[in-house]
Amino acid sequence: MDFKNIIFEVKDAIALITFNRPKAMNAMNPATFRELASVIETCKTDGQIKAVVLTGAGDRAFVAGADITKLNKLGSAMEAMDFIELGHNTLRALELLGKPVIAAINGVALGGGAEIAVSCDFRFASEKAVFGTPEINLGLIPGWGGTQRIARLVGLGMTKELVMSGDPVNAQRAYEIGLVNRVLPPDQVLPEAMKYAAKLAAKPIFAMKMAKYAITYGYDIALDNARNLEIQCACNCLGTEDLKEGVAAFLEKRKPVFTGK
Repeated sequence: MDFKNIIFEVKDAIALITFNRPKAMNAMNPATFRELASVIETCKTDGQIKAVVLTGAGDRAFVAGADITKLNKLGSAMEAMDFIELGHNTLRALELLGKPVIAAINGVALGGGAEIAVSCDFRFASEKAVFGTPEINLGLIPGWGGTQRIARLVGLGMTKELVMSGDPVNAQRAYEIGLVNRVLPPDQVLPEAMKYAAKLAAKPIFAMKMAKYAITYGYDIALDNARNLEIQCACNCLGTEDLKEGVAAFLEKRKPVFTGK
């Protein structure tokens, strides 16, 4: 696929996805979502890719939200539904990707940008980053999973404050409420995200997938069902070569060499 709105690079088992519409502050339109969906599928199927990092081009924005010029041109309820469902389906694929995904948030993450960020497993934010769900100010609500994923991160009360006021929060406040994992100087956000991705990429890839699967699917189901899910995921790991290598390395007091088998 010939990408016009993102840059997709793979190096040392890490995929770097850069939203590349800096003149539009990396705002999301249907074409960008389709490109993102394509690279998510590549990350899913390429066994050489073991971790993924997302960031935005330039120093102003991670993703500033939906492309307002596109919203203004939606001609029918069906066309609007198609755009919303495209975003939902793409971000669900990102969330369920069986590999660790880090958002390196280099600038504003508003609306759809915040929704992309909370679809990732980890969020590393610049000190200058700003988060928010300002859709209410346009007569809209978050439509790409924001009302649900943000609530699962920061709770109902804070989510209502963010969504119903539309007010932005700075990076430090986002950290305080649990919306981001780390706050870093601007020039360290991407390097630190890549460094952390490399750390995770060195882990046993199947166990990583099972860990993410158990956490994601077990979070909002009954505890006994979630425990059974965890049992199955743990048992799935027991037959792997990586498990044998991890145990042997522990007993032999050496660093394990995982092969993904």
